[in-house]
Amino acid sequence: MEDTATPLPTLTKLIQNPALNWDFELDTFQKRAILCLENNKTVFVSAHTSSGKTVIAEYACAICLRRGSRVIYTSPVKALSNQKFHDFRERFGENVGLITGDIKLAQEASLLVMTTEILYNMLCNASEIIKNLEIVILDEVSYCLSFTYQGCLIKLFCHNYVLLLNYISVKNSG
Repeated sequence: MEDTATPLPTLTKLIQNPALNWDFELDTFQKRAILCLENNKTVFVSAHTSSGKTVIAEYACAICLRRGSRVIYTSPVKALSNQKFHDFRERFGENVGLITGDIKLAQEASLLVMTTEILYNMLCNASEIIKNLEIVILDEVSYCLSFTYQGCLIKLFCHNYVLLLNYISVKNSG
């Protein structure tokens, strides 16, 4: 079993040419997840709200953009998809698209943001949009564990590298 508590060196010492850099030092869990992504492994990250899961999602996006492949980021609700679309556009530029039930922007983009339901329908219908798909990021994955989306998850695990992001809820002690 791997020792996950031992700190790791900086990202630039771990990876010769990182796909993305930040102005702050990453936590050990972020570096370990990024190393897994660099080695084409499926990653599951479960951490508290605002603990840095987005850094890992951004890195997954940067890897795909650098390789010229497609990455899809999903969230369970349109509001979060819209927010991530704007965040990713700011970070990665115009090569970011958005697909929700009523909005379709830049569907040909390499980085697509959509609701989980849209991805599910694309998988069921073998949509052209999912061709050249390398990584799927499922944010708030606990919402995807219903029977409806289990088939979606199985299809993804069979054909793509998947980054699963989940939050840990903490009971209020007060």
